[in-house]
Formats: sequence, structure tokens, C-alpha cells
Amino acid sequence: MPVVNVNQQKRVKYDLKKQERALLVRRILANKLMVTGGVIVIFLLLLTIFGPKLTPYDPYEMVVKERLQSPTASHLLGTDNFGRDLLTRIIYGAKVSMWVGFASAFLSSIIGLAIGLAASYYRYLDNIFMRICDGLLAFPAILFAIALMAVLGAKTENVILALTIVFSPEIARIVRSRALVVREETYIEAIRSQGASAMRIIWRHIAPNTISPLLVKATFVFSEAVIVEATLSFLGAGVPAPDPSWGNILSDGKAVIYTAWWMTVFPGAFIILSVLGLNLFGDGLRDLIDPRSSTK
Repeated sequence: MPVVNVNQQKRVKYDLKKQERALLVRRILANKLMVTGGVIVIFLLLLTIFGPKLTPYDPYEMVVKERLQSPTASHLLGTDNFGRDLLTRIIYGAKVSMWVGFASAFLSSIIGLAIGLAASYYRYLDNIFMRICDGLLAFPAILFAIALMAVLGAKTENVILALTIVFSPEIARIVRSRALVVREETYIEAIRSQGASAMRIIWRHIAPNTISPLLVKATFVFSEAVIVEATLSFLGAGVPAPDPSWGNILSDGKAVIYTAWWMTVFPGAFIILSVLGLNLFGDGLRDLIDPRSSTK
């Protein structure tokens, strides 16, 4: 009889988990913002993974006699001012932009999480960390990034480092605000009274409750990083030429905007598409995690 009861309990737990998964899938599919944004983001990710293998052109190969050709069957998006296939350059540029955006969002999330948790739990660190964050947030993101790149030098790795420094304070403040609420919960006091160490309380009990707002903010940081990276590359302070980036492709196209419109329209469209997809996904994820935040 006890064996039967144990099996029944396992079956009930399995059924409950199955129902929860089915409910989550239905909620995701009913979330139009998240689905639309997710489709766009998946398309861009697939483009960065498989696009370079599908294009027959080299993004660095210059064919001067084919420079500034309008879109044709052989060059679907035309060529740039050095005769390079624009579609190939945009595909490789997507790889750079997605990597910079993801790496910046990931690293700033890790650093912001650590700073926010430490500031929320240790009051003597709160004033120090938050005043530093306030000082960094006083500078506009793009201007701050330009200043950092002027010091670090134009390099892809330095772009990631600069954007990590720029966006970490935003995430730190969000994590701190959520962690301050969790820290005052009764169960945290009970765990502390049982002699649990500070590190165990922070990482085992407080940190998991800050993941939801952290993930939502990370998606917006991803999109902001794509824009800032494109801006830096456009100004010549980001990804150095001849490496392809949406920003430096736009920069090349500004001189021939009236005669070769495709050099600005197509990379600009990809920037808009990526930012739109990430923002829609972030809005949908926020509504999924906290239905009260939905404007519907």
C-alpha cells in the first residue's frame, strides 16, 4: 500500500508539472509581443550562424570594377564603394553586432547582479556602490562610451568592455531595488536567525528572486548595446575597418547616400529590425513575468 501511495504521489507531481508547462506554453503563445520579438531575434541569430556559410562572397574582397552596383540578381543588396557584396557585409556585421550586444548584456548583468546584491545586504557598501553608480549614470550612455573608447582604443573587445561599464550601473540599481524588498521578507529573517551565512542568504535566497527583473532589463540592454555599438562604429570609435559592422557600413554609405541609397537603407533597416525585435521580446517577457505590468 505505501508503494502505491508513493507512485500515486509521483504521478500527481508529474501531472502538475505537465499542466504547468502546458499553461506556460499557452501563455507564451498568447503573448503576441513576445512571439513577434522572439521570431525576429531567432531570425537574426540564424542569420549570424548560417548566413556566412550561405553567401559565396568574401566580406573583405574588393572588386573595384563592381563598386556601387545597385541591387541585382548576383548582388541582392548591391555593392559598396569598394565593390564588396553588401549582403555579405551585413551578414557578417550582424554577427559582430549580436555578439557585442549579447556579451555586453551578459557581462553587465553579472557585474550588476553582484554589485546590486552586495549593496542591498551590506549597508556600508550601499552608499559607496550607489554613489559610484549615480556618478556613472550622470553621463549619457553614448558620450560615456565614446570617452571610454578614446581611452581604450578602437577594438571589438574594447567595445564590449566599454558597454559593460556603461550598462552595469543600470542593472545594479534594478537588482538592488528588488533585493532590498526581498531582504525584509520574514523568511529571510528566519534563515538569518538559524545562523545561515551572509553569502548563503545572498546567493541562495535573495539572488533567485532578482532574476526576473534582471532578465527583462538584460534584453533592453542588449538592444541598447546594438545601437551604441553601431553609433561608435559609425563615428569611427567602435569596430575598426575593414571588419564589417552595421555602423561602419552606414558610415561608408553617408558619402554616397544620394547615388547609392542601398548602402544606408539596408544596414539601417537591420539595425531597426534587431532593436525592434529585442524590445518587443523584452516587453513580452516583462508581461509574462509580471502580468500586472501589461498595458492591455
